[in-house]
Amino acid sequence: MNSLLERSARELYPGYFALVMATGIVSISAYLMGMVAVAWLLFVFNNAAYAALWLLTLVRLFRYHRNLTADVISHGKGPGFLTIVAGTCILGNQYLLLADQRTAAISLWFLAVLLWCLLMYAFFTAMTIREPKPSLETGLNGSWLLTVVSTQAIALLGAMVAVHLPPWHEQLLFVSLVAYLIGCMLYILIISLIFYRWTFFSLTPEQLTAPYWINMGAVAITTRSGATLITSASQWAFLRDILPFLKGFTLMFWAIGTWWIPLLVILGFWRHVRQRVPLTYDPQYWGMVFPLGMYTVCTFQLSKVSGLSFLGIIPRYFVYIALLSWIITFVGMLQQFVRTVSAGARARPAAS
Repeated sequence: MNSLLERSARELYPGYFALVMATGIVSISAYLMGMVAVAWLLFVFNNAAYAALWLLTLVRLFRYHRNLTADVISHGKGPGFLTIVAGTCILGNQYLLLADQRTAAISLWFLAVLLWCLLMYAFFTAMTIREPKPSLETGLNGSWLLTVVSTQAIALLGAMVAVHLPPWHEQLLFVSLVAYLIGCMLYILIISLIFYRWTFFSLTPEQLTAPYWINMGAVAITTRSGATLITSASQWAFLRDILPFLKGFTLMFWAIGTWWIPLLVILGFWRHVRQRVPLTYDPQYWGMVFPLGMYTVCTFQLSKVSGLSFLGIIPRYFVYIALLSWIITFVGMLQQFVRTVSAGARARPAAS
C-alpha cells in the first residue's frame, strides 16, 4: 500500500482537486433542488476526497518536489494547481450552506486566499520568465481559465462569509468585489487567446480535451459570484450604488456561458463520435463535471436575484445532467483505481 501511495503521489495530476470542485458544486446543486440526502452524501465524500488529495499533495511536495516543481512551471500543467484554491472555496460553500458551519467556512476562505496569492503569482511569474516558451498551440489550453475560476471562488466565498464577520463585513465585500472584477478581466484576456487558438490554428481531436468545458464553467462561477454580490448589496451602500452595473455584467456572463454549451456539445460529438477518440476515464473529466454543476447553481441564483423567475426551469432539469456526469466520471475513477491496485498486486509476486 505504501508503494501505491507513493506512486499515486508521484504521478498525481496537478488538477485533481477538480474532483472536490465538481463534487462540491453538484452537492450544492442537489441541495438547492431539494435532494438533501444526495447533497449530504456528496458532502461526506467530498471531505474524504479533500483530505486524501491533500495527503497525496504533501507527500509529493516533500518526497517528489522535483516532479511538483516541473508541473508548476509547465504552461500545460501549471494552471491545474489552482484547483486547490477553487476546491477549498467550494468545500467552504458546502460547510456554510449544508452544515451552517461558519467557522469552517471562514477558515477555508482564509486558507484559499493564502493559496491563491502563492499559486497565482508563482504561476504567472514562471510563465513570464520561463525560457524557452512553448508555442500557443502546445502551451495554451482550457485549464488556463482556472485562474478565473479560482479568483471567482475567492470572491464567492468571501461575499458569503462577510455577513458572519460584522466588524469587517464591508472590507470583505470590497475584497470580494475586487476579486470578482479581476476574474472578469482574466476571463476576457484568456478566452480571447483560446478563441484565437481554436479558430486560426490546427486543433486535433486529442487536443480538444475536457478542460475546455471551463470555457463555460469560468463564466458560470462568475455569474454566481455576481449574483452573490447582488444579494449582499443590502449590507454595503457602495454595492447598492453599482447594482445596475453588477446586474448587467452578471447577466452578460450568464449569457456567454449559455452560448458555450451547444458549441461544446457539438465539438464533443465531433471528437468522440466522428473522430472516434475513446471515452475513457481521465482526471481531466472532473473539469467537465464542475461547469455542469456550476451552471445549474448559477442559473438558480440568477433567477432569484434578477426576478427572471422563468429561468428557474433550467436548473430543475440541468441538475440531472450534472448528477449523471458526476456518476459516470466517478465510476470511471473507481474502475481505474481497481485496475491500478490489481496491477500492483500482480507485480509484487512477480518481483519477489
